[in-house]
Amino acid sequence: MDPVEAIATGTDDDVRALVDAREWYHTIELRPGVTTPGWFDLRSVVARLPIPETLAGKRALDVGTFEGFWAYQLEARGADVIAIDILDPAQWDWPAGSDAAVRDAIGARKARGEGFELVHAALGSSVVRHELSVYDLDPDRLGRFDFVYVGSLLLHLRDPVRALERVRNVLTPDGRLLLVDAIDRGLARDRRPLASLDGRGRPWWWKPNPAGLARMAEAAGFELVEGPTQVHLPIGRGQRVPAVPFWRLGTAPGREQWVTRRRGDPHAYLLASDRLR
Repeated sequence: MDPVEAIATGTDDDVRALVDAREWYHTIELRPGVTTPGWFDLRSVVARLPIPETLAGKRALDVGTFEGFWAYQLEARGADVIAIDILDPAQWDWPAGSDAAVRDAIGARKARGEGFELVHAALGSSVVRHELSVYDLDPDRLGRFDFVYVGSLLLHLRDPVRALERVRNVLTPDGRLLLVDAIDRGLARDRRPLASLDGRGRPWWWKPNPAGLARMAEAAGFELVEGPTQVHLPIGRGQRVPAVPFWRLGTAPGREQWVTRRRGDPHAYLLASDRLR
């Protein structure tokens, strides 16, 4: 049986077998008692974010959807949802000289979007996914949106401000952007807009502090409506964060690992509107 058909119409055992056969980024309940073991479990975070209770009659966009957790959250609130993602790892923002083996290993989790297709079928969703870079967002192609979610994406982009400019370009005049991204916890207490740069061998680029995340949005033409506010993304069953030896707590990496294990990955969110309209 085709996997998409099996996950939509098969028995619970069929669905569990499909779930167990692959890695997952998002934790999503496919049916009662069957949940994907995601890298992150974002279900407890939903209520903490400024997402409207209803998006009925609205168009929403999920940028960098992966398996679609946020797209389905928006759909559950009544929105007509479009999701975009780049499925080919070779098209991601890789630093010069990155090893092909690393690209293949990191890209294997996305598996050309098969996880999204399986969840889509299991939930009977109407979300429409386009293989499209955030850099190529264009109102002539996808139209404009009343609500846009961008989550844990800027970290992986060489040019996050340009990406946010493209997002602003597809907002309706009264539209809202909800931006949630990784931050450098070590810089978080500094009120100046700062960011640390990785860019070595993998598509991990900028980690700003909350003020830096806000400045990126402002530089792209947004006006802050709410935030930035720190939030932690809880670790899911699919991610193993080792225990931290006591001696490592005296080091910055050790403390970071301890926080991630106990509370989740440090992020910040902000809600913004287009200040140039």
